[in-house]
Amino acid sequence: MEIKDKLNFEEMPPEELKSILADLPLADILEEWDSFNTEEALKIMMNLPLEDKVDLLSALSKTEQEKLIESLSAQSLNQILSEMDPDDLTDFIQSVSPDVRKEAWNSLSEEAKKETLFLLRFDEEAAAGLMTPRYLAVRAGITVGQALAFVRKGAQEVETVYYIYILDELQRLLGIVSLRDLLTANDNVKINDIMETNYVSVHEDTDQEEVAKTLETYDLIAVPVVDSRNQLLGIVTFDDIIDVIREEHTEDTYKMGGMTGNIDRYLDSSIFSLVKKRVPWLIILLILGTITTNVVDHYSGLITAAAFLFIFMPVITQTGGNSGSQSSTLMIRGLATGEIHSRDAGKILLKEIAVGVSMGIITGTVIILRSYFLPPGVEFEQSIIIGVALAFVVLFSTLVGTLAPLLINRMGLDPTVMSAPLMATVIDVAGLTIYFEIARILLRL
Repeated sequence: MEIKDKLNFEEMPPEELKSILADLPLADILEEWDSFNTEEALKIMMNLPLEDKVDLLSALSKTEQEKLIESLSAQSLNQILSEMDPDDLTDFIQSVSPDVRKEAWNSLSEEAKKETLFLLRFDEEAAAGLMTPRYLAVRAGITVGQALAFVRKGAQEVETVYYIYILDELQRLLGIVSLRDLLTANDNVKINDIMETNYVSVHEDTDQEEVAKTLETYDLIAVPVVDSRNQLLGIVTFDDIIDVIREEHTEDTYKMGGMTGNIDRYLDSSIFSLVKKRVPWLIILLILGTITTNVVDHYSGLITAAAFLFIFMPVITQTGGNSGSQSSTLMIRGLATGEIHSRDAGKILLKEIAVGVSMGIITGTVIILRSYFLPPGVEFEQSIIIGVALAFVVLFSTLVGTLAPLLINRMGLDPTVMSAPLMATVIDVAGLTIYFEIARILLRL
């Protein structure tokens, strides 16, 4: 049964509505959120437990957030925003429209404003832009028992209590101790005797993708963010990194599809924004694609003399594009995950030459058999020409799909721009040239 069917908004008393909503998973409410009208959405928000209100507002799109905020009283808005983690609150303040931002800002407490202004100093795509300034920190000279007493008092105020950070008088990070180590150590032991000084940290300017790789590589729940003097500014937690990974994946998917622009939800995007997102690359690819007409025109005499070449043009371009996209996808993923680096280009090139030759021989053999034995059917010598040409196109496409992302990455640019549409367009032009030129040589025309 859908949630909307369980809730009778017109007749259900507030106490019953609160009871039902308290038992519903927030994920289920979010899944059906688009089915509620503005009045129903507001009733749900007002009757949820406070913690769920915060999570709900954080999870909604910018458009939905603004609809709710405009309907909430100043007191309700202040109550919800006050419960938000500082990093989530900062993201919220940055994302909403100026009018809503002003209303939200005026409802904040002085402490929340201070934390938000501190975080707004940093680039939102850098480590410091992702961090929360709320963490547990103690001095190295206290005992485990004293540290545990401090943790019990401060646990409710921070995002995670798994790590406790050891600072000196100048807020410089000296070491880290896990909650597990605290709980298993004797109460009289000094913190500096059990703290880990060989810790992992990131600089405030570290790009968010590098932060994500750091947490993944070292299997961390949170990573400290320090400045040039090694002073602890805050921590980045794994849940924030999940959002980063989702965002980066969406951006890469857009680029691989030949699109640019923001990453708003599809249903929240206007027709103009969708056109704006798609049309720039479409025009570029269109212009590049017209070069194929020049290639065909250049070899028009050859096509007239050997009409069978025209029949198999789509197969050549499609297979070349597919092999190039396969290689580029492998390279882009390897670069993104850190499995491969630009310095590995020599080893990668040798391996992909072997792969390209193998795939060229296999696909060339398949097209020879297909073109000779099945309709429309061509002469055996003609099928050999098609097969040889396809083998060279596949080898070329494999190498281009391999080297282009590595080269672009080495230049400090985003290799995803070389995938899918752009890769296919480039290989279409070059592949047809190789196809016709090999055919011309073998036909001695």
